[in-house]
Amino acid sequence: MSTIIQQNIECNKSLCHVPNTPSAANKRWRSAFVSIYCSRALLSFFKESPLDKKTARVSQNSSSIILDIKPANNRFKIDQASLTELVKEKNADKLQNIGGVDGVASILEMSVEFGIHGNVEDITRRRESFGSNSYKRPQRKSFFHFVVKEFKDLTIIISLLSVVSCLAFDVMENETLAGRGEDESLLAALFLVVISAISNFWQSRQFHKLSELCNNIQIKVVRARLHQKVSILELVVGDVVCLKIGDQVPADGLFLEGHSLKVEESSITQDESDHVEVNCHHPFLFSGTKVVDGYARMLVTSVGKNTTWGEMMSSISHDTNKLQTPLQIQLNKITSSIRKVGLAIALLALVVLLVRYFTGNTEDESVIEEFHGSKKKFCVMVKAMRILATATTIVELVIPKGFSLAVKRTHVYSMKKMMVDQAMVRKLSAFETMGFATTICTDIAGSLTLNQMKVTKFWLGKESFDAAAYSSIAPYFLELVREGVAMNTTSTAYRPTSRFEIEFLSNPTEKAILSWAILELNIEMEQLMHNCKILSVEAFNSHMERSGVLLRRMGDSTIHVHWKGVAEIILKMCSSYYDSSRIMKELDDHERMKFEQIIQGMEASSLQCVAFAHKQLSKEDQEYDTKDKKIEEEGLTLLGLVGLKDPCCPGVRNAVEDCQFAGINIKMITGDNVFTAKAIATECGILRPCQDMVNGLVIEGMEFRNYTLEERMEKVDKICVMAKASPTDKSLMVQCLKQKGHIVAVTGGDINDAPTLKEADIGLSMGIHGTEVARLSSDIVILDDNFASMAKVLSWGRCVHKNIQKFIQFQLTMNVAAIIVNFVAIIFVNQGLLTGVQLLWVNLITYYLVTLALATEQPTKKLMEKPPMGWTKPLITNNMWRNLLAQALYQVVVILTLEFRGQLIFNVCEKVRDTLIFNTFVLCQVFNQLNARKLMEENIFKGIHSNKLFLCIIAITIVLQVVMVEYLKWIEDTESLNWWQWAACIGMAIVSWPVGWIVKRIPVPQKPFLSYPKN
Repeated sequence: MSTIIQQNIECNKSLCHVPNTPSAANKRWRSAFVSIYCSRALLSFFKESPLDKKTARVSQNSSSIILDIKPANNRFKIDQASLTELVKEKNADKLQNIGGVDGVASILEMSVEFGIHGNVEDITRRRESFGSNSYKRPQRKSFFHFVVKEFKDLTIIISLLSVVSCLAFDVMENETLAGRGEDESLLAALFLVVISAISNFWQSRQFHKLSELCNNIQIKVVRARLHQKVSILELVVGDVVCLKIGDQVPADGLFLEGHSLKVEESSITQDESDHVEVNCHHPFLFSGTKVVDGYARMLVTSVGKNTTWGEMMSSISHDTNKLQTPLQIQLNKITSSIRKVGLAIALLALVVLLVRYFTGNTEDESVIEEFHGSKKKFCVMVKAMRILATATTIVELVIPKGFSLAVKRTHVYSMKKMMVDQAMVRKLSAFETMGFATTICTDIAGSLTLNQMKVTKFWLGKESFDAAAYSSIAPYFLELVREGVAMNTTSTAYRPTSRFEIEFLSNPTEKAILSWAILELNIEMEQLMHNCKILSVEAFNSHMERSGVLLRRMGDSTIHVHWKGVAEIILKMCSSYYDSSRIMKELDDHERMKFEQIIQGMEASSLQCVAFAHKQLSKEDQEYDTKDKKIEEEGLTLLGLVGLKDPCCPGVRNAVEDCQFAGINIKMITGDNVFTAKAIATECGILRPCQDMVNGLVIEGMEFRNYTLEERMEKVDKICVMAKASPTDKSLMVQCLKQKGHIVAVTGGDINDAPTLKEADIGLSMGIHGTEVARLSSDIVILDDNFASMAKVLSWGRCVHKNIQKFIQFQLTMNVAAIIVNFVAIIFVNQGLLTGVQLLWVNLITYYLVTLALATEQPTKKLMEKPPMGWTKPLITNNMWRNLLAQALYQVVVILTLEFRGQLIFNVCEKVRDTLIFNTFVLCQVFNQLNARKLMEENIFKGIHSNKLFLCIIAITIVLQVVMVEYLKWIEDTESLNWWQWAACIGMAIVSWPVGWIVKRIPVPQKPFLSYPKN
């Protein structure tokens, strides 16, 4: 403080021209000035907030300087707002004023080559200064939201209004509420609301967790000199991110280095017409855009809500994923139909009761008193509302509230199990649709094969060399091959400090070639990169299927061209070749045919063939090519050929056979040539030996493309393999299959597969080697890139559909039995057989325990022995109608027999009879769970030992029922039962097993029952 005061005194001294030797009077004035100045300084320090100090405007004159004082928590020389503005405005001039990209890197205290330090302190410091890579999500719905949503149900509204009205009238009449049925009905209605709200709230939380798991993308970054993969959520400002074709840019940033980088900015500009080229002159990259060509490294300048994408996503205030799955739509239609039936029956019961009451024909005055003309209107209204409440219990019984809960529980359980089976579901409708799939169109790499390539063949000229013979090759020739591999690659090789092995980061083909060159040809990457300067690069893409590089050797300044790519394409670019003696020979038609035979021989052995070519430019060509940076494409010299083997995934042949046995057509669509495609298809079981000779089973993409529409529709079912297919050919086949009524699943991992993945009924992307664009376009991600996992997805899809059918049969059996029993009881004895609390208990068993038991049934081999169901078949089959009507009829007979003859048969009082009715009805539902396990099979106990949860739920239900009847009888208004009565209840419930066995032997017509009224 004293130093600051002294400086200000000196400043004011110069302004006021105070002499160096002041007089006594001047000394007194100076002392007064210092006192006043210090007082004002201290007062302003306490009065002004830091924000006021920062935003205070200072007049710009010759004696003042404006300083941008950074907050104390920002430890860098630039704030986030400046970084965001720099990239968002695409202001290249402003970027140059601070030293360009290197200047930004210096300010962010990172190295453009080695990245940030990456330790815990560094990451924490950057997060505190610039934020984390997350943005504000739409607010999750609270429990109260789901409660309000349930109260909007029309049936619940009617039930609550009628019951509350009766209770209000009772209070006005000074009647006691104890023992009335209305309070029990109110409790039952409220219970349904709360249970449904709890289940929906819990499912919402589960889906949110799964959604977060789906969005946890792995990003390749450079930190502390090492290439590593981190979660997109761990990305910080200053990180160096490696981008390649198919990646989605994870944050806003600046281009560091790379070649031929083009991005699609449609996600932020809504314009898909053009691809934006990004380079040193236009270095701005935005989060959410997609890399469509080239590769590069970028410097992250903004993350999370500070990015353009983050601002857009933070502005979304509602949940955009509200689409219902096909199964939910079908169940809603069934529920709507059942609701109409229930309302009709309730209306009929209401009319009967009202007519009986107003005509004075009722006999039971304890429930509904007779109507007499002398009664007051108020009393009449009370009794009418009680009649309405009695009728609405029928509606509560008939509407299957458990459908939605069963679907959601099945979804959550199946999605978690599918994660264990290496499949991550991104869209709920996907694995439901997968159960209906009739055709799977699959690629080779990453689904049928491991995508772990290895060089197994090397040809120099027309001679094959193994690893032991590499030393006999001329050094000059080997140097050309090394140079072509090292300089013309997107792969990265580095040796971690903690391990001895070299690690390679790239796609499988590049990784295999570079690892072969380093480990067997002994190339030195750093030395070659130091000796050569890259002038231009043409990055590899699936359209051209080749990559090239134009470089200058620093030693002699000569310019060289290297090309690498699919062997047939590179061969067409060559006019000469090197033989094994390092002699350059002309590549005439005869010699070209010999090389084509060599290539076809490797491809017939299921090897992927890659060729290398080279050309040294003359001085004239150097001046032209270095000016336009054009890479020469003609007159090349063939250096050699390598054959890469990609082994088939373990178990893929069995998985293909399982799918074919299940009635699924497997079609291979690949960009590889016919020979490789036929060899791998035969190895995987898609083609049988000698089947490739059958006309029409194996075709090329161009041939299929040139067909007329009628020819494509005629031949598409027969095709098993389509080779040399473009993404357009793949989409064309999917369109034809869908037009013929097929439900098509498509696998893909490349950026060009994204449109086809969206067009297919089910899009399956690769989790390991697939691009991020493909994953975002897919419905299901296969985490281990194995076709066997797709077969498991198919099995789970069928299992989900079957489990829902099981619960539908169980639920409708209970609803049909309960509605008939209560309707008959209301008509004949003026009251339902089940009280409100008993109804509550039955619903508790149904909603919580039975849904959990039936939703956790595992897929069985039996599911894969039947053809696909298809879209057109009804959800409730004829077999299900037969089973549920028979079981409901049995329960109706038993319960009504107990109602009208129970006291005589068991020689008990009325309250014990009512207890027997309630107990038998609940036990019938418990034992009917086993009937529901097998919709068509007679042996309902088959495989039950493998589902211990199912057995536990049955045991828990029985124990709870015993406790409810024997120890909590005041809740259900029941009486204790003796051993003989319990045995009778269990015996009557167990009879449902032989009833089910007998009924399943009754044949049913193939035509759906519900289609007869329409006809």
